[in-house]
Amino acid sequence: MADERLSLGERCVLLVLMAEARELTNGELVAIAGIKLDGKNRRRLNELGLVASTMVRRAYVHELTDGGAVWCRAELSAARPSRAGSAGGALYAVLGGLRRHLDDSGQALADIFQPDIAGQVEAAYAELARGGGAAVRLAVLREQLGELSRGAVDRALESLARRDDVHVRAEADQQTLTAQDRDAAIVLGGTARHLLTIEAAR
Repeated sequence: MADERLSLGERCVLLVLMAEARELTNGELVAIAGIKLDGKNRRRLNELGLVASTMVRRAYVHELTDGGAVWCRAELSAARPSRAGSAGGALYAVLGGLRRHLDDSGQALADIFQPDIAGQVEAAYAELARGGGAAVRLAVLREQLGELSRGAVDRALESLARRDDVHVRAEADQQTLTAQDRDAAIVLGGTARHLLTIEAAR
């Protein structure tokens, strides 16, 4: 039976944190799923040890705890919560299908849900470029991405560079490059690239 201590919204927060496999701000929760975690809901999930919320630059950042991951795994077998509505019913049908897949394949949730690094790179670029179209230095982009490893960002840039609307280019005026620019560069096709441009959507 589903854990009736938690509201459907609180369960959805836990499942989004599971699916995204990374820390999320309330702004990101709203952008991804139209929900946020604050007030008594945040305090309850924190007190239950399911979510760790940390204040960063005057905004909370939420992360699924080990206990939260255990809860999510158990929720795959849970009954649809009362008053879940049709969307909630569909969600729990999908969770049941996911549980059957995990049981059949022997996989863990962590094998399926990995952080969307390319999406984080695009989001950081959009914030720095204020929408799109402007060239952003990789040194500035890497600083914006904070804790992400260099290798993870490099792989995301390599993947994004295959798209027609994404351009990872070398700085034409090499004399303007700083030591940070050179260190942040990624080598594609044998050439060091220093700038990222993502064309604005039309």
